[in-house]
Amino acid sequence: MESRTLRSGLSLTGLGFGAAQLGNLARATTDDEAAGAVAAAYDRGIRYFDTAPHYGLGLSERRLGAALAAHPRDEFVVSTKVGRLIVPNDGWDGVARDDEGFDVPASERRQYDLSRDGIRRSIDESLERLGLDRIDIAYLHDPDAYGPEAHATAIPALIELRDEGVVSAVGTGMNQSAMPTEFVLSHDIDLVMLAGRYTLLEQGALDDLLPAAAERGVGIVAAGVYNSGLLSRDRPPVDARYDYLQAPAEVIARANAIADICEEFGVSLPEAALAFALRHPSVVSVVVGMRTAEQVEQTLERRAVDVPDALWAALVERGLLRDA
Repeated sequence: MESRTLRSGLSLTGLGFGAAQLGNLARATTDDEAAGAVAAAYDRGIRYFDTAPHYGLGLSERRLGAALAAHPRDEFVVSTKVGRLIVPNDGWDGVARDDEGFDVPASERRQYDLSRDGIRRSIDESLERLGLDRIDIAYLHDPDAYGPEAHATAIPALIELRDEGVVSAVGTGMNQSAMPTEFVLSHDIDLVMLAGRYTLLEQGALDDLLPAAAERGVGIVAAGVYNSGLLSRDRPPVDARYDYLQAPAEVIARANAIADICEEFGVSLPEAALAFALRHPSVVSVVVGMRTAEQVEQTLERRAVDVPDALWAALVERGLLRDA
């Protein structure tokens, strides 16, 4: 599989494995399904794997680490995230399930900690859960409500860890483009994982983050390219979700209009959605969540489709895509 190299020298495969589903995102995933998905991805050439403590209260990290244990450490890249520590939930009644989207017991809880000590503790605990000797990329995860702390302590702590050689690259992972743009312009970060804001459906990051990233040589990892599943089928269903919630009617209508043009060129909506983000020169990888080996194969089949340039031109001409 093709790879793109960061300014630090670290290389990422163009398609990355998103491991949120390994943490039982929305519904349970079995250990066998999780292991099978990672094995299928590795066998087909994917070498970039992304996880986070947030995903299933550490379950995703444990499953991913176990699945990668059989492979030479220098042959793959792992990213995880900091900013949320996993701590005991002293009030757990032995029955309650997690209330942040993952089907796991609520025996533990997330605690935001953007201090220097909190960032270092998060890395240490992720290493233990993953069973690895190092983490390649560390992202500050969703610091939307903690801008001052992110600038003052969290991002500097990550840069310090990179300078010490504990991690190879650092950045932030968010569902917005404005705050990551601030980080790019104010700090010496390597990457931004951008979820949902540069997709076939919307290109708001062209106004701020992508120009800043190009100017500073910062790589963009595009996540959420299906916009919470809205673009993951040939036609969005009436109950499609967008930004994790029920999609507004006008957003579904726009997705259908894009699908109409995709069909004119013999391309499906998800095939175009997957191909779109990698067209931008600052995008170094597209990370897609994959729960099973079958989903891995489906994603790779979509990635292999040769999408004609005329499709993008037609979308631009009809006002459904911004011309970058």
